[in-house]
Amino acid sequence: MEENLASTSSSQPLSPPPSFESTKLKHQNPSTESSISSPLPPSVTRLWRPAAQRNLRNQWSKMASYRQQWKSFSSSARSHATSIVNSYLSQRQFPLKTTSLFPRMYMNAMELGVLSDMPDIRKKACRKLFKQQKLHRSKLLSSYKDMVDVVMHMVKTGRSMRTFLKGSSSPLVQFSSISEDKNDHGDGGGIPVYAFWSIYYFEELAQELVQMFTLELNLKRLLVVELLSISSEEVPVNGVCWLDELYRGEFNDLCICGLYSTEVCEPVRPKIKDWKSDTSSEQSNRQPEHDILQVYLTTWLAEANIDTYRMDEIFAVVGEEMHVNLS
Repeated sequence: MEENLASTSSSQPLSPPPSFESTKLKHQNPSTESSISSPLPPSVTRLWRPAAQRNLRNQWSKMASYRQQWKSFSSSARSHATSIVNSYLSQRQFPLKTTSLFPRMYMNAMELGVLSDMPDIRKKACRKLFKQQKLHRSKLLSSYKDMVDVVMHMVKTGRSMRTFLKGSSSPLVQFSSISEDKNDHGDGGGIPVYAFWSIYYFEELAQELVQMFTLELNLKRLLVVELLSISSEEVPVNGVCWLDELYRGEFNDLCICGLYSTEVCEPVRPKIKDWKSDTSSEQSNRQPEHDILQVYLTTWLAEANIDTYRMDEIFAVVGEEMHVNLS
């Protein structure tokens, strides 16, 4: 199972942002940042800085909101995933832990007692469980789509932290990823926006967050593929594979997240951060055992690619720099 959880990604790793310790060092000795002089005229700088501050507050508030949305959608998805697993196992065996009194038994081998005289009782029970499984398959896919939307918004937000002047001599500013003036990089010439950090540092920290959620989304896609493909012998399910589009327009969404390779025309292989594997993830396990399914659910809950402590650090130091609470 471990080898199925990761494979080599074709995307390039993002540049590591400044560590928390280096960030604290800048607070202790801000002279290196604050001594930078802006190449812009003082009048333009006075206009640019308040606008840039408002923009950064807005974008980081969005990032904090998307973080909470991710938690909600991920929790809902795991609930549906658990229901899929329970429905599937109930079609094959008792939905109880194995004990001396309740060993694992398949539906066809179960002793039904007084229900044995009812015609096709086993088939009807399996059909009912299959309907439950089908319902939660649909809900799991919907929650996964919500998670893709969240990551897309995070990517766009991370790219919207610069503030450009509207023309070379205009007093207006604009918030976008493209400038009308080729000489305007949207960073105020590298001067601190608040007390110590330039736009660059805010972007680097946002990029680190985006990478966490992007890698985790791709890992969860692998789990979704596996969970959508499990099928009992009594009621087969039309499964999916890694190369399938799970919902209409998914590949376009994955392109925005950097999770679809246009060179090979397929989704980027999933991986766990700092761990590479050459194992292919194309073939799904249609009838996994109880222990494997438990690993799937545990992996979903663990969110191995999201460093919660580091994420809390980033929001804490950014909030301190901007004098806002992002928790």
